[in-house]
Amino acid sequence: MVTTDPRMKLLHLVNMHGASLAGLSELIGRNSTYLQQFIRKGSPRKLEENDRRTLAQFFGIDESELRVTEDNSSSVPAVRPRGDWVDVPRLALGASAGAGLLGGEELAIGAFRFGARWLREQGLDPAQLSAIRVEGDSMEGTLRDGDEILVDRTPRVPRDGIHVVRVGDALLVKRLDIGRPGVVALVSDNPAYRTLELSLEEVNVIGRVVWKSGRL
Repeated sequence: MVTTDPRMKLLHLVNMHGASLAGLSELIGRNSTYLQQFIRKGSPRKLEENDRRTLAQFFGIDESELRVTEDNSSSVPAVRPRGDWVDVPRLALGASAGAGLLGGEELAIGAFRFGARWLREQGLDPAQLSAIRVEGDSMEGTLRDGDEILVDRTPRVPRDGIHVVRVGDALLVKRLDIGRPGVVALVSDNPAYRTLELSLEEVNVIGRVVWKSGRL
């Protein structure tokens, strides 16, 4: 899958090569949880040059692909904790549940407030959450046009389920089927829409849909 995020790039490489984050952490002379913390928590914020060079040599890539810069750091507005509550930014863009929507700028136009305890119980990290609007009817039956969805952007190996993905310039919300090696199937819950089958390199997984809100 194409990605400019060094954390997602590293996770994708680990998955492709059947390596382990613990083993690679030891390879660069760090404790066994070092790279897991880098990917999951963003700490450290970036890898040291010697660490990047060692990992790049192991994977056979250019060291720059693992370098965190301002261009590939997250531009999603920060989540604002307010005591027992967390304000998750509602972004000024939609994910198409139809033929495909060009992604706009990730500007916050409001927020959804969630209980901090509830988020913890769901295993969700507030810093990795954002809310966007569903546009179109291809996910009708599960998601309706105008629904708001909560997207968990925590870097992880994608699995089956509903995700927001970017294909070219289009931002889509689809059900992923990754049962076939090297192929990602983008499945619509509305049977009027055909399934799209793409290569791993053509799909950039933004995050998993973990909650929805909509009118009755």
